[in-house]
Amino acid sequence: MDIDVIIPVYRPGEELKKLLDLLEAQSLKPSRILLINTEKSYFEAAFDEDTLLREHPAVRVYHVTKQQFDHGGTRRSAVRKSEAPIFVMMTQDAIPQDAELLERLTKPLRDRMEGRTPATEPAVAVCYARQLPGENSSVLERISRSFNYPDRSRVKTAADLDRLGIKTFFCSDVCAAYRRDLYDRLGGFVRKTIFNEDMIYASAAIRGGYAVRYEAEARVIHAHNYTNLQQLHRNFDLGVSQVQHPEVFSGLPSESEGRKLVAYAVKELKAGGEARKIPGFYLQCAFKYLGYQLGKHYRLLPRKLILRLTTNREYWTDSKENA
Repeated sequence: MDIDVIIPVYRPGEELKKLLDLLEAQSLKPSRILLINTEKSYFEAAFDEDTLLREHPAVRVYHVTKQQFDHGGTRRSAVRKSEAPIFVMMTQDAIPQDAELLERLTKPLRDRMEGRTPATEPAVAVCYARQLPGENSSVLERISRSFNYPDRSRVKTAADLDRLGIKTFFCSDVCAAYRRDLYDRLGGFVRKTIFNEDMIYASAAIRGGYAVRYEAEARVIHAHNYTNLQQLHRNFDLGVSQVQHPEVFSGLPSESEGRKLVAYAVKELKAGGEARKIPGFYLQCAFKYLGYQLGKHYRLLPRKLILRLTTNREYWTDSKENA
């Protein structure tokens, strides 16, 4: 069964070369690797495109401008360039932990498509991978990864909404596999969004009667040691995306998940003899919460402040929301 991998790229470097090598060494090899690059000049500064294509025959490169890039729209356009029955979304800094990543990630989709699982169970529309911290990840980043990406797989359906709340829709395009037939049936990625295109799609899948699977055995190394200000900016965009998509997030507040993370992190810091880091963790949480609340109330903010708070200034260039 053909599987394509789609990777949005911005200012690529050595990590992308490593990712391409590891993808081509997978036990289940991708048919094509589609690189959707933002700003051609940055790509040309890192690679000779002709040489790259000779060294990696499965790779195709497409360029967009920064003004054209959108978290949902760019991925939506990229999927149209693929004809594979399964496509995998990745980011350029997600590094497969082993050669079985694609095989394990796509197995829940392939099993159903090839008749190895009961048709009475909800079909898995998207399956996302476990994200592990890197060697240089901070203690807090390691705790956050273990909270959001535990070591046990799970399947989430509409039956879990009362118990899991917003976590039911949690999904990550850092590394996630999609069934193309169900993707088309559900209408694909949202055309315009500043963030959360993966969760918006997962919401449509679950409300449409399908399932979202978290596959703990499919693992990528992916983590960032964000500063407090970077956390504020990211959570501003998160708040914006949630208020712009009430059909997904209304009635399922994220604050309860935030409180669970705080309790989990404090417990882990104490257990690991890192209690001295608790004040810094609380400060980080304050920055994240402030950014989130500013994002949720962005319509009350002046344009200049919005442009200082967001991580994606181009999103607001012709946004009617910012009039």
